[in-house]
Amino acid sequence: MTQTERVRRATSIALAALDKKAQDLVALDVHAVSSVADTFILVTGTSDRHARSISDAIVEAVRADGEKPLGIEGYDEGRWVLIDLGDVIVHVFQLEVRKAYDLERLWSDAEPLEIGAAA
Repeated sequence: MTQTERVRRATSIALAALDKKAQDLVALDVHAVSSVADTFILVTGTSDRHARSISDAIVEAVRADGEKPLGIEGYDEGRWVLIDLGDVIVHVFQLEVRKAYDLERLWSDAEPLEIGAAA
């Protein structure tokens, strides 16, 4: 996947999350440091209901683009929802869980992905 494709995909996902008032969105280009995915997107929701709403919006946006998630974990609890889109992994956290796992620090070797200006 090219850098342009990574940015386009991340922007689409970011817009879906931000439309549901996701907070503290971070997109990381992990293709050089991970064999799991090309991009990680991290966002914060304010409650379990908010995290599920953000997750639903992301899944709807992906399906509208003709794709479907490979897997979704943690949806019922809504504390940390992981959406596996193959080349993109989306993490929707509640704040305390995001702070506890601190994925930004764990993946500090990854470059921030500059997503579209509209996001």
